[in-house]
Amino acid sequence: MTSQPRGRAAAIGLLSAAAALAAGHFAAALGDPRTSPPVAVGGAVIDLAPAWVKEFAVAVFGTADKIALLVGMLLVVAALAVGAGLLSWLRWWPGALVIAAFGVVGLAAAATRAGGGVLPALVSLVVGVGAFGLLWWIAARPDRAEQQLAPASSGWARRRFLATSGLVVVGSGLAAAGGSVLSRGSGAVSSRAEVASRLPRVPLPAIPSGADFAASGTPTFLTANRDFYRIDTALVVPQLSAEDWRLRVHGMVGTELDLSFDDLLHRRLEARAITLACVSNPIGGDLISTANFVGVPVRDLLLEAGVRPGAQQLLTRSSDGYTAGTPLDVLLEPDRGALLAFEMNGRPLPAEHGFPVRMVVPGLYGYVSATKWLVDAKVTTFAEQHYWQRRGWARDAPIKPQSRIDRPRPNSSVPAGTVTVAGIAWAQPTGIRAVQVSADGGPWQNTELTTEVSRDTWRMWRARLELEPGDHVVRCRAIDSTGAAQTDVVQGVLPDGATGLHELRLRCT
Repeated sequence: MTSQPRGRAAAIGLLSAAAALAAGHFAAALGDPRTSPPVAVGGAVIDLAPAWVKEFAVAVFGTADKIALLVGMLLVVAALAVGAGLLSWLRWWPGALVIAAFGVVGLAAAATRAGGGVLPALVSLVVGVGAFGLLWWIAARPDRAEQQLAPASSGWARRRFLATSGLVVVGSGLAAAGGSVLSRGSGAVSSRAEVASRLPRVPLPAIPSGADFAASGTPTFLTANRDFYRIDTALVVPQLSAEDWRLRVHGMVGTELDLSFDDLLHRRLEARAITLACVSNPIGGDLISTANFVGVPVRDLLLEAGVRPGAQQLLTRSSDGYTAGTPLDVLLEPDRGALLAFEMNGRPLPAEHGFPVRMVVPGLYGYVSATKWLVDAKVTTFAEQHYWQRRGWARDAPIKPQSRIDRPRPNSSVPAGTVTVAGIAWAQPTGIRAVQVSADGGPWQNTELTTEVSRDTWRMWRARLELEPGDHVVRCRAIDSTGAAQTDVVQGVLPDGATGLHELRLRCT
């Protein structure tokens, strides 16, 4: 019986797994990048994970949660691949079975994802098992020259194995790089460039100079597209083209609508400054941004389709299968301003923010209102649960009044005396009437507010506090336009958004 040195056996497992993943990634890029085995398995992990796992990932990694998931998965695969190699230090088949099991998991995950393409996972399985068997055979097989050289034979075997391994590494690297290039070069890039030249000129809301206190440490009023927060379930950004895009409005309606992108451009359009907030935002968190959006009023489409009695929600679906359910009574409010948006801050939607078309609804957390890569809209009842509702989140999700301290930074040291404290507050679609601060449990005092742009957007505030040397705690609270104050009752983000007051600890010297 021919055995392998354990280091070489571990390398065989690791190289085989790398070849399998790279081949599957390249095969997916030739068709649908979402069917790449790591992406399909990662998507299945997201779908199957309980809500608390998702919240833990967002709390720890923020908008890098998807990168963290992919890196974690690759580390697990690497560890299992090394284990598969070590199992095969005496004979090849135990490790080959483990590699084959990876492929079966990929096949099962791909079959459940949007599109259901299993070919890349099948390619991954075949390449992985084939690479494992080939490397093991080359490393274990002595040739006649080695038998004659006897004591020197191990050197020949080592060099032959290293040469073959090098070819596997190069081939895997080329396949992975080629797959990434092909995925990025798909239709969305050229389609966005084409759309940019023919978007209707819709006047954007005027943003007054006094709309932020950026000089005092708050964000700028409008968030640049590249800085706009992104939280969704898509491990790979869907690459759709406006030319092929269609939206079906159906269900409990009198007349079904089948809309193309050009159909939207020729309808009545609105431009609105809107602040979007994620339900996963903890107290003091940064999962909130503001942009100018242009699109078609959702209310216009619903009135044209004719909502039947008894209908309760609009169930929207993304191209990757994600769904969100938005209450119809909100969408039909004359002044709510819900949009099917195709423009963001004067440019076509970035691919990562939903190109060609997404939903934007002021006053609701994104998980019930902000479907990206929108392809289907069904008027139905609440009996049909949306993606996050099936995972324990609330059916309805109005945004709660919140405020945040941005400057000074937490646990910082500042000179004693007059200390400028600044931050943001939001209460869409009601609007902010006031923001108050309290130092060390003292009385609440009003702050200076920026010019209000819209009740659908955040508002910045600042205050000058007289603080003596020592440690201090500053808290803030928002008061909406109805006079309701932000609650101090502490609640986590589940099931419908966090509550409590943000506080800042600092030292004055």
